[in-house]
Parts: sequence; structure tokens; C-alpha cells
Amino acid sequence: MNVSKSGYRVFSANSTTACTELAKKITERLGVELGKSLVHQESNGETRVDVKESVRGQDIFIIQTIPSDVNTAIMELLVMAYALKTSCAKNIIGVIPYFPYSKQCKMRKRGSIVCKLLASMLAKAGITHIITMDLHQKEIQGFFSFPVDNLRASPFLIQYIQEEVRQNYRNAIIVAKSPSAAKRAQSYAERLRLGLAVMHGEAHHSELDMVDGRQSPPFSPPSTRTTQGHTGLELPLMMAKEKPPITVVGDVGGRIAIIVDDIIDNVEDFVAAAEILKERGAYKIYIMATHGLLSADAPRLIEESAIDEVVVTNTVPHEVQKLQCPKIKTVDVSMILAEAIRRIHNGESMAYLFRNIAVDD
Repeated sequence: MNVSKSGYRVFSANSTTACTELAKKITERLGVELGKSLVHQESNGETRVDVKESVRGQDIFIIQTIPSDVNTAIMELLVMAYALKTSCAKNIIGVIPYFPYSKQCKMRKRGSIVCKLLASMLAKAGITHIITMDLHQKEIQGFFSFPVDNLRASPFLIQYIQEEVRQNYRNAIIVAKSPSAAKRAQSYAERLRLGLAVMHGEAHHSELDMVDGRQSPPFSPPSTRTTQGHTGLELPLMMAKEKPPITVVGDVGGRIAIIVDDIIDNVEDFVAAAEILKERGAYKIYIMATHGLLSADAPRLIEESAIDEVVVTNTVPHEVQKLQCPKIKTVDVSMILAEAIRRIHNGESMAYLFRNIAVDD
């Protein structure tokens, strides 16, 4: 395709080799060249973006993969979007395979919904559309004032199971490591015609109540207060949650256990789940996730664990982690991202990319 006549450009918002790898794969599939730009950090830590070619009146796609330095990547995306906006680009579409801060999409105690804040910042910077993949919660799309295409990686991961596990995958069982992940696991199980097991009982420390004033007594007018203590309204006491020891609902004995999730970051929960499944008789354990953040000591923990293989997509760069742990495998999703770009630019329907995907998938 002749880039100068195609009416669109594809840029990478990060100049590092690991982060431009996905952008290069996408442009190769599209038959276009990666846009010329310079993204770098000043000596004082500020982000500078220089666009090296005209973008006037064109559709611009900014591909930003999120490395370990999340906040720098966000600033690179915002500064580049604003630079393209002031250069009179027609539309600015952010291609953000892994949307950062997606776990902070609910109000917790006196926190904030950072995901909504980021959505507002992107709109203010000039982005008019976003292509992403497997948002942590589908409801995040409601935070945006412009269209969001939330693509799915499950067809690629399911294909990997069918091709790599091969004839043995019929002896596999899909496992949800918590009840909250059961819906995703059910979707995989139904498509592969496999059984489903659910693990229950592991506490989530992020949900524990801290000292935040919840134990303070309800307000009462000064006339009802006494020196003996509070005599105001008595509210029913909410009983604290107490989870039982970890249990597995479903038979995994003598089978291949495939744990599915959307994000694998700190792997302690996955390692603990793998140990329980081994104790229950599973002879091989796979972890399947869309976004492989694999933070901190994740590669070492995986290598030393009962997990046989961790399969993630290339929405997040993790080449360093793969060198540290040969159990980590990568599935390429550049095909669907490239097709989404082509369809959006040509004004074609995106329905083909969501075929056989139900509302609750």
C-alpha cells in the first residue's frame, strides 16, 4: 500500500525496541510503514514528542504498549496525541492493547476511580477512539466519551490450546482460580467442549478493611451525647467475611488443568492454585491470560512452581521475563489489531471481529 495515499498513518508512542515490536508487526500486516516520530525523555524526566511528517487531515493510529514504567507510557501517549491534535490530524485513534489502571475501576474506601480519570485525560488530549483488548471490566467502556472497541484474545488462546495441547486437550479441564473468574472460564469451557472447575476459599488481601473510620459511631446531636459514651442510633452490624480453606469444585484428578484469566501480574495466587491442583491430582497445569504483566519476581516464582506453562499474548512486552523463565510462551494478536485498524479507517463494520461473542463473554 502506498503510505502517502492511504489516508492514515500508524505511529508508535514509545521508541524502545520492546515496545515497538508489536507496532512493527501490525504495520507489516497492514502493508504500511511505521510513522516517523521521535519520543524521548529529557534529562529532567520530561517527555518530548516530535512528529517528523505531515498528518494534516488524516486518520492517525497511535500504538502504545505498556511496559513496566506505566506512568511514563501514559505521558508519552498523551503528549503524542496532543501533538497530533495540534498538527490538524482528522481523527486520533489510540491502539492500547492493555489499558493501564484498569484494575482501579471501582471506588474503594477513600480511593478514586483512576481508570475514569485516565479516560478523561485521553479525551482532553485529543483521542477520538480507542482500540483495546480484554478490559478488566467491560463496564469500563462507560467511562469514555468516545467509541471503544474492546477486542477479545480468547480465539487466539483457544487456538493455542487446540494446536499445542493437541490430542490431550480433550482430557483437559478449564479452571477458574476464584468464583469471580468463573464466567470467563465457563466461556472457554463451552467453546472447547470441556469440563469446568472452580476454586474457592483464597482471601484477597486488597479487599481487607483497614482503619479508615468505618468503626466510628454514627452521628448524634449534641443533646443526645453523654460523658458515659455514645447513645445514638444503633445500626445492625455487618458480619465480617470468613472464607473457608481452599477447595476445588470439580474433578481435576488425572487431567490437564488450564487456569484462565485476563491478567497475570503478581503470580502468588496462580502458584498457590497450581499447588492445590497438583494435590488434587492434576498432572499438567497451564496458565492462560491475555495480559502478561509478570511483575517483580514472577519469572522466578513460575520457574520454581508446579506450573508447566504460562501462555500470554503480546499486548504487553515481556521478552526479558521469557529469557528468565522458559515456561512463558507468547501468542501473537497483531492480526486482529491490524484488521481493526483497517476496518475503522475504511468505515467498515467491526461486527466480524466480534462474531460468536455473547454479551456476557
